[in-house]
Amino acid sequence: MAFDGLFTHQIMKELQFLTTGRINKITQPDQYTVVMTIRAERKNQKLLLSAHPNFARIGITETTLENPFHPPMFLRVLRKHIEGGILTHLEQIGNDRIVKFTIRNTTEIGDPITRHIYIEMMGKHSNMVVTDADNKILECLKHLTPNTNSARTMMPGFTYELPPTEKKFNPYTLDTISEHINPELKLEKAILNALEGFSPLAIKHMLSLDTDLDKAFVSFMEQTNTVQAQSFQIIDQNKEDFYFMSLKGTENEKYFDSLSQLLDAFYKDRAHIEKIKNQTNDLSRHLNALNQKNQKKLIKLIQELEETKQKDQFNLYGELLTSHMYMMHQGMSDIEVTNYYNNEQVVIPLDKRKTPSENAQYYYKQYNKLKTRKVHAEQQINETKAEIEYIEGILNQLQYIKTDDIDAIRNELAEQKLIKPKYKTQNKKPSKDLNIDYYLSRDNETIAVGRNNLQNEYVTHKLARKDYIWFHAKDMPGSHVVIMHDDPTQGTIEDAAIIASYFSKAQEGAKTEVDFTEIKNVHKPSGSKPGFVNYFEQQTVNVIPDAAYVQSLREKYLNQ
Repeated sequence: MAFDGLFTHQIMKELQFLTTGRINKITQPDQYTVVMTIRAERKNQKLLLSAHPNFARIGITETTLENPFHPPMFLRVLRKHIEGGILTHLEQIGNDRIVKFTIRNTTEIGDPITRHIYIEMMGKHSNMVVTDADNKILECLKHLTPNTNSARTMMPGFTYELPPTEKKFNPYTLDTISEHINPELKLEKAILNALEGFSPLAIKHMLSLDTDLDKAFVSFMEQTNTVQAQSFQIIDQNKEDFYFMSLKGTENEKYFDSLSQLLDAFYKDRAHIEKIKNQTNDLSRHLNALNQKNQKKLIKLIQELEETKQKDQFNLYGELLTSHMYMMHQGMSDIEVTNYYNNEQVVIPLDKRKTPSENAQYYYKQYNKLKTRKVHAEQQINETKAEIEYIEGILNQLQYIKTDDIDAIRNELAEQKLIKPKYKTQNKKPSKDLNIDYYLSRDNETIAVGRNNLQNEYVTHKLARKDYIWFHAKDMPGSHVVIMHDDPTQGTIEDAAIIASYFSKAQEGAKTEVDFTEIKNVHKPSGSKPGFVNYFEQQTVNVIPDAAYVQSLREKYLNQ
């Protein structure tokens, strides 16, 4: 991703209108993100500051983010020293991904104070620091002790120091660059080592402008200086990236009115998905391991069931030996008799140590053993298949759940004895609506979707009426989707099918078959696992999962 020093330079130019604005409110939605509500140009502007290892950035955001009930220490320090202050200065340190905010505020007794916020947007080393006027650290998002970082100490009470970096040249202070390039290195690497704030994406574009390096540099810097709040999102070979200017050789560019809008669009849901992924990594690993174990178990059970096919032969041997007992005597290794079912000759192996009666009883015992084993194997196969299907359903749900759903899924898995309870929970009555997600179809009809098994059962068996239409992706794990109308339009039926295909294992696939039927035809078998149903009298429609379209139906519902 190309949030490099050049991009930082451009976003800082865009954000200059915030200077002289008052910081009215500060929130911290997660451990890496701070949102400041700043009153500027007669409007409340939400400035997002992120020190996320993968999504570090700054920019105005329109996204509504959830906030924790208990404010963390870093937020409390920000509110004490920054909230209510005036943002007087925004600057970029050199051409690096480090930004400094200067805020003028007053103490509780009215004395004027100056505070600084440093945002270091440097991948896994990203950080956010609050200092006083003398750069003494008041608090930082990530503490670095001398034991963990020998280069600098980032703890309250220490003096803030900029990150140690290689000596590079600020491209905005240069007219040419050829004399600063190490000729012993590959050109792209040499430029990366010499110029501050250049990313591989920028270097690639610059070198495409001219064969002469200095002319290419001058031409590139002229382009950066003439950009006017017009930005691009680049989609190249199925890999999304972004930059603040049009780059040569890219296709499918998306235009935005501001860099902040570009960042909002690009990072939308990315941080949330990453957060969910981190919180459910242990579950995913555990469930995948269980699934592999069940798959191996299923193979063995099928082999065992195959072996039980000999039971009928053993029963026949027992019958034939009993009816031909007069022909047998102890010490025989086998006997050839006539099978009176088909008049064919059959050679039956015998144990020389056993009497004729004991040989017959041996085959009857083997028959009964295999008969019992078959019943057990069939039962185990059905239970193992059901568990595999259930686990795959949970794994599918982990792809699109919300943070509120994680505990519910953990509790459900603990109840199914698939994981150990993480902590004891009191039996609480579920909320009236269980935070069900609703969508508004093209014809303005409401569609309910379950994101986990608890919600699926609630939507299907509690929320919906018997004459409502129920949807589910055919023969694969997926959400229960219900149209909340008894006589929906064809357009709504198509939209519900698209939603059902998206919230299924076919989420990233092509055309998907989706079954739909009335709720009265959907039943939960007694003793079955959560979310499992049988249904009949269904119809099937083919649709293509479309994430953007599904999201638009969700936003349509939220904005109605």
